[in-house]
Amino acid sequence: MLNFPLHFVRIAVCVILILTNTVQAQSGPIQLALIEGLSGPFANTGEAVMRNLIWGIEAVNARGGVVTTEGKRPLVLQRYDSKSQSEEALTSLRAAIDAGAQYILQGNSSANAAVLIDAIQKHNEREPQKRVLFLNYSAVDPALTQEKCNFWHFRFDAHADMRMTALMQVLKQDVPLKSVYLIGQDYSFGQAVLREAKQQLSALRPDIKVVGDELHPMGRIKDFLPYAAKIKTSGAQAVITGNWGNDLTLLVKAAKDVGFEGKFYTFYGNALGAPAAIGEAGIGNVLAVAEWMPNVPGAESVKFYQAFKQRFDKPSEDYVHLRMRMLIEALVQSIEKAGKSDPLAVALQMEKVEVNLAGQRGRMRAQDHQFQQPLVVGVMAKQGTPDVPFDVEGSSYGFKVLKQFKAHEVELPSACRMPRP
Repeated sequence: MLNFPLHFVRIAVCVILILTNTVQAQSGPIQLALIEGLSGPFANTGEAVMRNLIWGIEAVNARGGVVTTEGKRPLVLQRYDSKSQSEEALTSLRAAIDAGAQYILQGNSSANAAVLIDAIQKHNEREPQKRVLFLNYSAVDPALTQEKCNFWHFRFDAHADMRMTALMQVLKQDVPLKSVYLIGQDYSFGQAVLREAKQQLSALRPDIKVVGDELHPMGRIKDFLPYAAKIKTSGAQAVITGNWGNDLTLLVKAAKDVGFEGKFYTFYGNALGAPAAIGEAGIGNVLAVAEWMPNVPGAESVKFYQAFKQRFDKPSEDYVHLRMRMLIEALVQSIEKAGKSDPLAVALQMEKVEVNLAGQRGRMRAQDHQFQQPLVVGVMAKQGTPDVPFDVEGSSYGFKVLKQFKAHEVELPSACRMPRP
């Protein structure tokens, strides 16, 4: 019987464990981690994200998984509740990496996205053998692909300035509009929306007067009646807001309650209870911008929406994000072209990925990792009226497409100068 020194045995065990983990990482399920607010005031937005990602992953796994040089591998999504707090997001990131996740998905807070980008950069420098990629589906502070751009971060939503550009192309045609009230959530994204609104109003409609410019605490206001009263008293004919989740739903409901009869130019007014909250008063008055809406014309678009409704048929689950399906498809394409799930190899492929889905085409811009895709502006209308075959969330209200923008029409320059590994 051979006797080896104990330290040699320990080294051998460590080598075996490393090799075993490496083989499992190369041939087992490809692990994705969703880090999102799944409880608290924005839980409904987090759960909507979860449904859309699950739907995309199910489609990939139904066709056999992701093709790599080691064979077909399924996608697996683990969920981590950040409670919409940055510290919780960082704790979740550490847990996800320890559990073997290679891809981190987050979006419902630009503040949380910024701290995750920084933490992932430091982690990837410290542990290059356990690198991860950050796939962002909703955090739209422009800085994240401008001065804060990062090689390990890819954004699949149009950033706030791109969304505002589309919205303003419709607003500038609203000739009777002479006064607006700006209101938003007091963090990086909300501040960016109001800043860009003022800049574009000055350039496109200098005749419009800004009669209110206000930021409020994010996720803390339970009663928006005082804010709605100020909006009405100001004489504003319209509100411009980037509010999302309950901060938008409660705001539009309060506006209805105080009798405000003006328009809402929004980023996210097309779901999560906002149409039902404002009711008939929103017809022709609530506008929203998105990468896609259920009433976008075309057989492929209709088929896409109907497939989602078959999978999630409850009215409360009716919030579809085309960009999240595109994110999953872009990831799969990039892994398959790389032949492996190694984040660096995948990132190099993702920089030039193109996705065609539901009659829409999107492409990643390598310079700043900002996805370029069409945008659409719609206005709230009664279901069944011309061009509104579908409602949202069983509310009997849908969004009629006012204008569709090709990707190049809303593409904006970037000053990003990202260091590359």
